[in-house]
Amino acid sequence: MNRKTLKTIVLRSMALVVALAAAWQASAQDAKVAYPGMAPLDQYLMERNAEITLARSAAPQSISQDAEILVLGQRSYETAIKGKNGFVCIVERSWTAGTDDPDFWNPKVRSPICFNPPAARSQIPVTLKKTEVILASRSKEQMSEAVNAAFDRKELSPPEAGAMCYMLSKQQYLSDRAEHWHPHLMFFLPLTDPASWGANVPGSPVIGIKDLPGQLTLFLIPVGHWSDGTAAAVDEH
Repeated sequence: MNRKTLKTIVLRSMALVVALAAAWQASAQDAKVAYPGMAPLDQYLMERNAEITLARSAAPQSISQDAEILVLGQRSYETAIKGKNGFVCIVERSWTAGTDDPDFWNPKVRSPICFNPPAARSQIPVTLKKTEVILASRSKEQMSEAVNAAFDRKELSPPEAGAMCYMLSKQQYLSDRAEHWHPHLMFFLPLTDPASWGANVPGSPVIGIKDLPGQLTLFLIPVGHWSDGTAAAVDEH
C-alpha cells in the first residue's frame, strides 16, 4: 500500500481512506455511483451503547475509560458520558472526509477516534460544525461554506501545540477500499512543511498531509497494536 493511498486516509480524519494507486480512478468512479447522495439518517445512526463501546475502542482502556464520549443524534453529536481526563472519543462518519472523497456519503463508515485535550479543543468543533450542517442541509457545498465562514469568524481554530489522537480500533471501517486498515496515531499541527518531520520519503514511517480547508497539517504514524493489545498485521507494501 503506497503513500498516495495513505494520504486519502489522513484526509478522512481526520479519518482517513485508502486505495491502490493503480486502481484509484476505477474505484473512485465506482464509489461515486454507489454513494451519489446522503442515505436515510438511520443508516448512519448506531445503538447508543454500541456506539459508546466503539468510540472507546479508539484508544487503550487506560485512556478511554475516563474520556468524554460523544454519540451521533438526530441533529448532531451529543454527550453520552462526561469525561474526567480531557480526552474525547467519538465515532466519526463519512462526511468528515474531503468533499471529493468517493466515500463521502458511505453510511457504512465508522471511524472511532480519541482526541487528547489539545486536539479536542480544535478538532471536535470542526466535526460538530460539519455534522450539524450536513444533517440539516444534506449538502456538501453548504457544509464547506459553513466551515470556511466559521474559520473566518474565528469560531474554529487551527490546532494547538501537542494536539494528537488515537485510531486504534480493530472495528474501525474507514472506507470500502481501506476497510479496517491499520491502527495509527495522528498529530495535528498548524500548516507546516511535511518535510520538517521527515514525512513522505522512502523508509520513513511518517505520512504528512497539508489539509488547507482545515488549516492544518496532519502527520499519520501506523503502530503495531490495536487498542485491545493484539498485534496488527504487517503490510509489506
